[in-house]
Amino acid sequence: MFAIPLDDHAQLRPLEPWQAPEFLAHIDRARPTVDPWIPWASRSTDLDSARATLQRYADSQAADGGRIYGIWLDGVLVGGVMFVTFDAASGVCEIGVWTEAAGEGRGLVTRAVRHLIDWAFTVRGMSRVQWLSSTANTRSGNVAKRVGMTCDGVLREYFPHNGVRQDKEVWSVLAHEWPTA
Repeated sequence: MFAIPLDDHAQLRPLEPWQAPEFLAHIDRARPTVDPWIPWASRSTDLDSARATLQRYADSQAADGGRIYGIWLDGVLVGGVMFVTFDAASGVCEIGVWTEAAGEGRGLVTRAVRHLIDWAFTVRGMSRVQWLSSTANTRSGNVAKRVGMTCDGVLREYFPHNGVRQDKEVWSVLAHEWPTA
């Protein structure tokens, strides 16, 4: 297993099905702030469903698709980043993120996202990394800006949440725009 330091107290590491109890405890803490943005947050409510969420990502990674990583701060899981989709054949992937309050405001998500983007371009040869977020989720849009993505546009009334249609921003960065690619 690998661990990438994000600062003196934080690490980025893979999240795997055997970590379901820790993941569930974290999602229970994070659910109030991430539920509107991360669909599996409202479905990971017990040990079996938390394990199933992590297993879906493990299966996807085994097929060279999406994958999920956790952010640990002082040994406690406080958030994460993921390749929501990863299509090596088309050269396009999507990154998503989440965090609980204890992980906010330290730049951990931004640094973790930079690691994923760099890996996608420099190791896997992807052409485009994209980011989709609700226009109501300003923190998410701010991360996309900080890592140098461009807002490609807004998909109006793209998805429902609690009976209300939400707009979704599409952000991207292309391989030739990434500093280390």
